[in-house]
Amino acid sequence: MNIYIAGLSYEVTDTDLNELFAEYGEVTSAKVITDRESGRSKGFGFVEMSKDEEGQKAIEELNGAEYDGKVITVSVARPRTERPSFGGGGGGNRGGYRKDNDRRRDGGYGRRY
Repeated sequence: MNIYIAGLSYEVTDTDLNELFAEYGEVTSAKVITDRESGRSKGFGFVEMSKDEEGQKAIEELNGAEYDGKVITVSVARPRTERPSFGGGGGGNRGGYRKDNDRRRDGGYGRRY
């Protein structure tokens, strides 16, 4: 069973989550989600437990409980939905209309001579 945990303190680690849920049964994985750039916790995570009954018991016991000074929300994780892809990043300025186009000899593509 995959479990979603929200409202985590930013100091909570994967190991902390593993230990918290291990009280209810076998934990196969525990992951605090972090920001790609800063590495800082986003305040939520996921725990996977091998038996659904144990996962359900953990949800019932821990949902609304205080952990590391914060009240956490614990529920069954919903399947990840695919977000539409819009292609690559932005394109930036591609030239276009310029008032001073007559002073540009490169046809508006960036370099001045």
